[in-house]
Amino acid sequence: MIKLICLDIEGVIMDSQAFWLRLHEAYGTLEQGKELTQKYVKTDYARLVEEVVVKLWKGRDERIYHNLVRSIEYNPGAKELFEELDQFKDAHGHTISRAAISGSAYELADRVNKDHGITFIFANQLLFEDDKVSGKFKWPVGHGGYTKQQIIEQLCDDLEILPSEVLVIGDSEGDIEAMRIAGVSIAFNAKTDDVKAIATYTVDSKDLTNLVPVLRKIREEAGVGSSTEEPGSTP
Repeated sequence: MIKLICLDIEGVIMDSQAFWLRLHEAYGTLEQGKELTQKYVKTDYARLVEEVVVKLWKGRDERIYHNLVRSIEYNPGAKELFEELDQFKDAHGHTISRAAISGSAYELADRVNKDHGITFIFANQLLFEDDKVSGKFKWPVGHGGYTKQQIIEQLCDDLEILPSEVLVIGDSEGDIEAMRIAGVSIAFNAKTDDVKAIATYTVDSKDLTNLVPVLRKIREEAGVGSSTEEPGSTP
C-alpha cells in the first residue's frame, strides 16, 4: 500500500531546468555562475553558496527573482496529474500525503502547493531582506546537504511508514537513490538512462497526462487500501 507520494518539481511538474542558472542569467552573472557551478556543485556546495549567494547576488533586486519564479509554467497536464494523485487514498479514505523534494526554488514548490496541494516541501530557498538578496540561503536539498533519499527516510520515520510504501516521481540523477529505496518509482522525462534503469516505470514525455494511466495501474496493482501486494511488484 502506498502511503506517501514524493515529487520532484523542476523538470517534472514545472517546465523548467536549471533554475539557479536561469537566475544567474537574470542577474547578469551567468558566466561566473556556470564556472562556479561546474567547480563546486558536486564537491563543495557550501563554498558554491558562499561564492554565489554572498559574493555575487547579495544586494540584488528581489523582484527579479520573483519575476523569474512567476514566469515558469507547468508542464502540460498538471491538473490531470493531481486529479489522479487525489485518487490515492489511505485506509480511512483520506488523500495520501504528498512531498515536494527539489533542489530548485522553494517558491516553485510553494506555487504547486497553493495550486494543487502539497503536504511537505523540501526545496532550496534564497532569502531576502529589504527587497534585496540577503546573502542567506537555505539548502535542504543539494550536494553536501540532505539527499532526497535521506529526506524520504526521515519522512518515513516521522510518519511511521516504510520506504517500500513510498512512490517517487523524478527525472534526474539526484532522484536515483530515492528511487532505489522506494517501493515504486516513475522516471518522467528522464535526463539519463541511469534514471530510467532504476525506475519501476518510465514515461518519455513532458505531458503529465501520460503519467495518469501509469498511476492508475500502480493504484490497481499496488492496491491502494490493500495489504495483499507490495508496491511496484509488477513492472
